[in-house]
Amino acid sequence: MTKKDLTDCSARIKPYIHRTPVLTSTLLNEISKASIYFKCENFQRMGAFKMRGAANAILQLSKEQQSKGVVTHSSGNFAQALSLAAKSLGVKAYIVMPSTAPEVKKEAVRGYGGEIIECIPTLEEREKAAEVIQKEKGAFFLHPSNDLDVILGQGTAALELLEDLPDLEYIFTPIGGGGLVSGTALATHYFGNDCKIIGGEPFEVDDAYRSLQSGAIETNTTANTIADGLKTQLGDINFPIIQKHVSEIIRVEEQEIISTMKLIWERMKIIIEPSSAVAFAALLREKQRFENKKIGIILSGGNVDLAKLPF
Repeated sequence: MTKKDLTDCSARIKPYIHRTPVLTSTLLNEISKASIYFKCENFQRMGAFKMRGAANAILQLSKEQQSKGVVTHSSGNFAQALSLAAKSLGVKAYIVMPSTAPEVKKEAVRGYGGEIIECIPTLEEREKAAEVIQKEKGAFFLHPSNDLDVILGQGTAALELLEDLPDLEYIFTPIGGGGLVSGTALATHYFGNDCKIIGGEPFEVDDAYRSLQSGAIETNTTANTIADGLKTQLGDINFPIIQKHVSEIIRVEEQEIISTMKLIWERMKIIIEPSSAVAFAALLREKQRFENKKIGIILSGGNVDLAKLPF
């Protein structure tokens, strides 16, 4: 991956995404004792950063591949992102979703024109169902996080942030499947000025933290976290990028995620989802280490099931 790959990607997806705002809060700066700049991907089209990677991945397909459609398996934001990106580009999207996925997310996928195929909620069944669609329809499979074109797209959020604020010392992102953090790491490697990447992850699904310790991709036996967007694991494409460019991962408790989410809702007057709160929660947990630093935080999305708020 080169610097040019990222700038080309940014130019390619520009007509299909929003350049999201960067917000600050005097009060949250006082609480954290740092200068915080929030990159608000909750204001992205379809409500999350994943629109970037989905758009780039479809745009990189040949016309023939696009004509047969795309397929993915996702219970949430990538399902919505691929559906909307495909609709914007006149491409058919098949979305394999676990039967347990929130109805609000299924409605959003249908609203964006995606065709849902429901399956038993295990990764094995999701992959199997996606393979069937590939064979039957000839649709091109796009992984939500372990795909270079997707990763490059996700990296454009940090690229924009660094264009606005080239002297950031740290960027924090949440870690789930690893697409956002690896894309952010690449963008920061090429466009940052000695800027370090720190991931935030729930203790309940700390596979990425353990993977960095062990040097191999770890899994979770349970996924009992409110941060439903972070229940997926790293892949063989994004993990080496994370190993090379991510400084550390800070884990947070469930109550820290909830209180941070509430803090941002109350003080910044913006809606973020629990997964989004994890990055700022990680900073607050170890805030004494980051006093007086200039820090970017990627608020990854704002797709909340309002019937299931934790506060």
